[in-house]
Amino acid sequence: MKVLQNKRILLGVSGGIAAYKSADLLRRLREQGAEVQVVMTRNACEFITPLTMQALSGRPVHTELLDHDSEAGMGHIELSRWSDVIIIAPASANFISRLAHGMADDLLSTLCLAADVPILLAPAMNQQMWRNAATQTNIQIISQRKIGVLGPADGDQACGEVGPGRMLEPLQLVQALEALFQDSSLAGKHVIVTAGPTREAIDPVRYISNRSSGKMGYAMARAALEAGANVTLVSGPVDIKAPEQINCVMVNTAKEMRDAVLSKAEGADIFIAAAAVADYRCEEVAEQKIKKSVDSLSLKLQKNPDVLADAVCLDSNLFTVGFAAETESLKENAIKKLESKGLDMIAANLVGNELGFDQDDNALEVFWSGGSLSLQTAPKDKLARQLLHAISLNYYEKNSDKTH
Repeated sequence: MKVLQNKRILLGVSGGIAAYKSADLLRRLREQGAEVQVVMTRNACEFITPLTMQALSGRPVHTELLDHDSEAGMGHIELSRWSDVIIIAPASANFISRLAHGMADDLLSTLCLAADVPILLAPAMNQQMWRNAATQTNIQIISQRKIGVLGPADGDQACGEVGPGRMLEPLQLVQALEALFQDSSLAGKHVIVTAGPTREAIDPVRYISNRSSGKMGYAMARAALEAGANVTLVSGPVDIKAPEQINCVMVNTAKEMRDAVLSKAEGADIFIAAAAVADYRCEEVAEQKIKKSVDSLSLKLQKNPDVLADAVCLDSNLFTVGFAAETESLKENAIKKLESKGLDMIAANLVGNELGFDQDDNALEVFWSGGSLSLQTAPKDKLARQLLHAISLNYYEKNSDKTH
């Protein structure tokens, strides 16, 4: 799996001759499978055209703070929620100064203030401008806010001078972005994830199921893989391909999912039950297709095994994370499930009315004994990394007496 595959990268371009390198950076990011949206300052448009960046990204380029075509006219909020990381390349002395002092007078500076994702700067300017005390003070201010500064490099400059101030080469910036997503917090740990729906047969052609797409479960599996874990994904029938590095076990029914999970659970470290397992199955499955011969048809259902509860009982050392899809009383129902099943953590979300199932975005309320966390609406891949971070912290707190 390419590290940047499906990552949402917002590329900001400020004014400077190094803006020509931004086109090459964009091309290389797309080659690595990243989704890229571009925001350009007005000065940047003097050095490279938005049309060039649009052609390379396959998306419209954003230049205006007040965008009448965006939802509610607040493009800076939409873009900051969409992105996994923001990289400004090149970052001019002027832009660095404005960012350091909290200016919000154009789209790029405003979305940086609105973002809750990592921000990286690739400075590019004349060597004397870089050495100037004002610029160095601004860099110190930015660094204290945990904004990453990549470079600059030493060398020949467009002005004919030599010294520090060259923007790093696009390949170096790609490598820095890859490093950002490579996490070793779960290195050596075995993480089991379930995803998707189950299907319970009625007859050879019909079944009982639900609307789960599997997107959240697969996002959790990818996030665990990025964190260095050995990942086993037990998946119901979905139209998603798992990364090759993940051991994927495909199942159909709740019983098959239970058997697959229990066969892998012993000795595992973390179990994330993101699948939407059918609660009931038909007591009897018709051997032949049921014909439409009567006005009504009754099906006698029996309870399916509880995959999550059985995993909890199998190994008390297994850190268990449940999911609760609710249409009402979200907090109350989630905490009840957390306590009744003896889980370590539960992530709950509302479903129905275009929420949760079949959607690319989601929001989660996360609960554990003595704590909670609200994860705001975001793409499911981004949400999965945020949730996995919380899982990792709680896992190590529970196992603080063990080395890791």
